[in-house]
Amino acid sequence: MTPAFSICVYCGSRPGTEPSFVQAATAVGHWIGSHQGQLVYGGGGNGLMGTVARATKSAGGRVVGIIPHALAEKESANDAGCDELHMVDNMHQRKFMMAERADAFLALPGGIGTFEELFEVWTWRQLAFHNKPIGLLNVDGYYDGLLAFMQNTVDKGFVSDWQLDFVHQSDSIESLLPKLVESAGLAKAEGLKAI
Repeated sequence: MTPAFSICVYCGSRPGTEPSFVQAATAVGHWIGSHQGQLVYGGGGNGLMGTVARATKSAGGRVVGIIPHALAEKESANDAGCDELHMVDNMHQRKFMMAERADAFLALPGGIGTFEELFEVWTWRQLAFHNKPIGLLNVDGYYDGLLAFMQNTVDKGFVSDWQLDFVHQSDSIESLLPKLVESAGLAKAEGLKAI
C-alpha cells in the first residue's frame, strides 16, 4: 500500500507527567493510520514515540522508524513495530532522513530533542530548504511558554511575524492534522475529516 501522506512526528522518548500527552500521541497515531497515512519518527519504542507508532500501526498505518545505532538500546528500537526501521550512524543522518521521508512535520510534547528537531525544520523552512508544513500540537498548554517566548522574539525584533506563520499551532488534532496534509497539497480537508 502506498500511503496517502507521510507525517514526521517529533515527540518525547518519555511519556511525560500528564495522561493527556499519551492520549494525544495515541490519537495522532490513530488519525494517521485511519487515514491511510505513514508515520515517520525517531524509531524508539519508549514514551510518546512508542505510543504514536503503536497507535499508527494498530489503526492500519505504515510506520517508518529512523534511529542511530548509539540510541537503539537506550530508546528501545521498535524493530517489531515498524514497517521499516533504519539504523543510521548519527543524529544528522537521522534528522535528514526523517525530513526527506516526510510530507509534513508535527511536534507533540517532548524535551530538548523534540525542540531541536522542531527548530531545525522551522529554520530550514524559513531558509526555503523545504516547503513542507509544520505543526505544533499544544496539548494542555504544554507549548504556551514557548509560544509566548517566540512572540517575545518578534516583539524584540529578532524574528518576523511571517516566520512565526510557518508553524501551524492548535490544541485540536481534528483541525491541525487535516490542515497539515492539505497544506502539503495531498488531500482536501473534507475527505480527511470524514473518517
